[in-house]
Amino acid sequence: MSVSLTSGRRTLFAAICAVAVATIYVAQPVLAQIGGDLGLPEADWGWIVTTGQLGYLIGLAFLVPLGDMFDRRRLIAGHLLLTAAGMTLAAVAAELWLLLAGLAVAGLFAVVVQTTVAFAADLSTAAERGRTLGAVTSGVIIGILGARVLAGSLAALWGWRSIYVVFAVLLIALSGFALRLLPRDPRDVRATYGAVLISLGRLFRERLFVSRGLIAFFLFASFGVLWSGLALPLAAEPWHLSTAQIGLFGIAGLAGALGASRAGQGADAGRANVITGGALALLAASWLASGQASWSLWAVVVGVIVLDFAVQAVHVSNQHLLTAAYSHRTSSVIGGYMLFYSLGSAVGATGTTAVYAAAGWAGSSLLGAAFALCALIVWAVNRHAAADAPRDALV
Repeated sequence: MSVSLTSGRRTLFAAICAVAVATIYVAQPVLAQIGGDLGLPEADWGWIVTTGQLGYLIGLAFLVPLGDMFDRRRLIAGHLLLTAAGMTLAAVAAELWLLLAGLAVAGLFAVVVQTTVAFAADLSTAAERGRTLGAVTSGVIIGILGARVLAGSLAALWGWRSIYVVFAVLLIALSGFALRLLPRDPRDVRATYGAVLISLGRLFRERLFVSRGLIAFFLFASFGVLWSGLALPLAAEPWHLSTAQIGLFGIAGLAGALGASRAGQGADAGRANVITGGALALLAASWLASGQASWSLWAVVVGVIVLDFAVQAVHVSNQHLLTAAYSHRTSSVIGGYMLFYSLGSAVGATGTTAVYAAAGWAGSSLLGAAFALCALIVWAVNRHAAADAPRDALV
């Protein structure tokens, strides 16, 4: 099934993922600005992020499986345009309900990320699948973290609405590039929508899929606790940082994400499972540093780098194992796996703001560390599932 996947195409895949996934996270460093503008109580700010996450969740279940039915090049271009429409609606919204509607639409079609990841994996040879997933998934993490830097700067210059205008323009441009530069989908036979949904449902009975999904749930719940909540202690005593300054913390996360791109090479060498366990241990340890946000900014920088390194390594390893085991239905397996991701992110985003309101950043840090330890436990209990998993499963 693989065709020539050039470095230029890998870069385009990564760029699509970066911009599309960023649309869900750009509100995080400017929650205080949006909440203040719309008159929301602090405990409800997390819903601004969670609305996009819920739309994303629906898209994972019902839109990503379309990748096993249609030409993914055209599907990617269309979903990018629809994501841009949601961002435009958010940019012009004068009331809360209209803002949330726009964010829900953007989140729904931002699942183009998973269609892109599955397409890139299918275009790769088996020997280079990990390298490709590492590059494309780096785009995802760079988008999540880079969104904070760009959003913080744009909001400081022109207000939070400018963020959504800029991303709408980027999405429209990428849609054109996708149609022009990506190859046609090489598959000749595609399943019906009903068959694809049934196949997706059956995955939830398989140990490898469920265990990797649970790891993703706790992994991104921990990730969401940090990145949805970190702006709160940084904007409070004793730091009083601006939105632009808070956004710059994304640079620290980018360093960790770029370093973790080597996880794909390790997965190609057969070390995906070992990488997962080691990275989850690092994830738990990172909260010892991130928990010092009220005392030391340098400790936060270290914690952010370690956490994002760990998240990237685990995420790449998970996707490598799953696309190798279910290579004939990569869109469905990636979409199903990312259901866990979306739920975890939503739980982390809402949980951290609620816990912070009650127990401060110390409480949020304990919550993030608890999620990390849960992921490590799931890996330890199921560490042999990867070795026992069938390859090219068609059930």
